[in-house]
Amino acid sequence: MHTDGPSRGARVAVLAVGFLVLCGAVAGYGLISGPRRYAQAGNPYPGAFLCAAEPLGFFLASLSAALCLGALAFVVIAARPEPDGLIDAAAFRIHLVAERVSIAWLVLAATMVVFQAAHDSGVGPAKVLGNAALPDAVAVSEIARGWIVSAICALVVAVTLRLNTRWLGHVVLLVPTVVGVVAIAVTGNTGQGPDHDYTTSAAIVFAVALAALTGLKTAAAWTAAVPGRAVLVVQVVCGGLVLAYGAVLLYLLIPGWEMGSDFARLGLLAGILVVPVWLADCWGLVVRPLGGGNAVATLAMMAALAAVAAMAVQTAPRFITHAFTAWDVFLGYALPKPPTVVNVLTVWRFDGLVGTVGVVLAIGYVVGFVGLRRRGNTWPVGRLVAWLIGCAALVFTSGSGMRAYGSAMFSVHMAEHMTLNMFIPVLLVLGGPVTLALRVLPAAGSGGPPGPREWLTWLLHSRVTTFLSHPVTAFVLFVASPYVVYFTPLFDTLVRYHWGHEFMAIHFLLVGYLFYWAIIGIDPGPRRLPYPGRIGLLFAVMPFHAFFGIALMTMASPVGATFYRSVDLPWLPSIIADQHLGGGIAWSLTELPVIVVIVALVTQWARQDRRIASREDRHADSDYADDELEAYNAMLRELSRMRR
Repeated sequence: MHTDGPSRGARVAVLAVGFLVLCGAVAGYGLISGPRRYAQAGNPYPGAFLCAAEPLGFFLASLSAALCLGALAFVVIAARPEPDGLIDAAAFRIHLVAERVSIAWLVLAATMVVFQAAHDSGVGPAKVLGNAALPDAVAVSEIARGWIVSAICALVVAVTLRLNTRWLGHVVLLVPTVVGVVAIAVTGNTGQGPDHDYTTSAAIVFAVALAALTGLKTAAAWTAAVPGRAVLVVQVVCGGLVLAYGAVLLYLLIPGWEMGSDFARLGLLAGILVVPVWLADCWGLVVRPLGGGNAVATLAMMAALAAVAAMAVQTAPRFITHAFTAWDVFLGYALPKPPTVVNVLTVWRFDGLVGTVGVVLAIGYVVGFVGLRRRGNTWPVGRLVAWLIGCAALVFTSGSGMRAYGSAMFSVHMAEHMTLNMFIPVLLVLGGPVTLALRVLPAAGSGGPPGPREWLTWLLHSRVTTFLSHPVTAFVLFVASPYVVYFTPLFDTLVRYHWGHEFMAIHFLLVGYLFYWAIIGIDPGPRRLPYPGRIGLLFAVMPFHAFFGIALMTMASPVGATFYRSVDLPWLPSIIADQHLGGGIAWSLTELPVIVVIVALVTQWARQDRRIASREDRHADSDYADDELEAYNAMLRELSRMRR
């Protein structure tokens, strides 16, 4: 990473002027369209100030979060860390951008809590604050609670960036930054109404990709840093995701592609702004980077983000005249028939987040496998089969009737949970993806910036990975997770929203992967127990899971009762009976994965014993040969002495 110093002043001036123009345009649009927006939604008019301040605050807070995410990503991708892990001077300049902007993100997100609560209450911010009504207003405003989560994430990022300048710290901070971006994306239009399972998944990918692309462009332009090839690759991927998932969102939120509303026009404007930026990045990646276009591309992405902010503060056209049902509100789709085997296999609602990840992981593994074979290297076919079955199971679990019915029934949800937590991770761990990646990915050239292979190596040997993959840590996470999720009020929140189901799927999958990585992992990384210790650790979790299932089967009151009563499936006779069935599933389905793991453990143990025995035999043969040679030499010396 290097910088383009001479043009920095002019570029910053252009960005500043363009930024001010965008702020004025967003505030002006909010002021002019305010009465119409509130009338369409059927909400009381809160006054001119809030009409202008809400979209402007949304834009500024979103831009701050995007710049923070982009700056962190830029440091992770382009930094050349010192041996002690500290980032280099060029990356530190971008670190300072994230450090300062995170404070603005915190202040703006906290301000948006008040604005959003006032918006949903139909009064001005002063009245909400003056009457001490803010807590009650926040309690009934889903979007305001999302801004609280965003503000907390901004606080974590701001404090940590002030104290940490290591490469690994920036990697870890990507997690709360992404959460802060997603917390707003999954509320509002995308988190409600018909098909909100589709829109929520699409909004998560769209929001992160848009924020990353805008942030990368802005951070590079502000610091005059010239993006390297790795940054261009990320920008091209993000641009493609923005266009693809943005089109999905527009299709779902605008009935019949009716372009007569402000919402539709703003969405079209955002797409028109992103397309040339993405094409320029593709050209720069394939041919050569376009010079002098960095500020223009940055302003285009800022304008696209401003258009999205203006869309976010108004009701999507699909919901203005739609007659909502309970299934629209709580599921996003209808389930008129019970979950027969045929329905589970045929009722598909593809998950745009988890399902897409499963497809990408399968394709990436196959590409690596083929590339390794073409180089003349071998890779066990069994690992390929295990990985592909695991990915296929992930796609099926997240997109078939198992997820569709699992979002409405506890018993099917528990089958989904056990599959994600105890079956799929076993197959993925046996695939050895990290080892394959280390063998396929090229090492960084001499004097060049670190690449994916170096990043993966640093992560494997980092303290974070060492801690999370430690057998004790993995055991505690694996055992405690179901109790914390299902036997606390957390489940009432998670089961209510589609983002909650996405969170549970990702969480249980990762926790299961960490646990089985410590037991049967092929990849390097965690501290390995001796094989008897691994078997003991495996059997140690069984009583906890058995007790968990028994507890569900014997409870008199259902978990998530409010949600399941609200869904009110006509063909489900009893919620508590369905929970008891789910407890039986949790109790009984632990045996099959354990059998698979035991077979894998015994096989690995036997192979290790054979390797040790073979090594000892070679050592013994070597010692025997050395003894024979020494005896022969001694005989020759004795004959020579006798001749003299």
